Amino acid sequence: MSTFVKKNVLMDADAMRRAIVRISHEIIEKNKGVEDVVLVGIHTLGVPLAERLAGAIEKIEDVKVPVGMVDITMYRDDLSSLDCNPVVHNTQIDVDLNGKTVILVDDVLFTGRTIRAALDAIIDMGRPKAIQLAVLIDRGHRELPIRADFAGKNVPTSKKEDVRVSLVENHGTDEVVIGEYV
Repeated sequence: MSTFVKKNVLMDADAMRRAIVRISHEIIEKNKGVEDVVLVGIHTLGVPLAERLAGAIEKIEDVKVPVGMVDITMYRDDLSSLDCNPVVHNTQIDVDLNGKTVILVDDVLFTGRTIRAALDAIIDMGRPKAIQLAVLIDRGHRELPIRADFAGKNVPTSKKEDVRVSLVENHGTDEVVIGEYV
């Protein structure tokens, strides 16, 4: 069994907060406001990040942006290689996505396969006007032609390194670390 060994802290709580505020401003600017914008967090860590973005946007624009969550388990391209009983989480989007600008939110962008699965799930729910991607960390190594429209931090990594995001909502602390399994 391998053990994760932390090498470096990439973001502390303050850096994460600043990144969320900056991404919120960028979303508002790119979309000329937030009319018809829906934030959709990819289960698991994308959901609290989407909620944080919505809170920051509300402070800036005084507008509540709808937030939903999407589970991509059944859309994964490696589903047949997973456990025979994959854990399926709740997909909950309480707004019609047709004609909306959907901003997918996730913690780390790596190969792009999670985002591809999320795109498939969103398209099954309607026909958005546009789909944009916001991530806390973009670590490179894409296997698919997918890029983030909004990124908190770009971090060049080796394939043997791992980036771990911890959020207060899930882990009790806000921190992004890089390390390796040994």
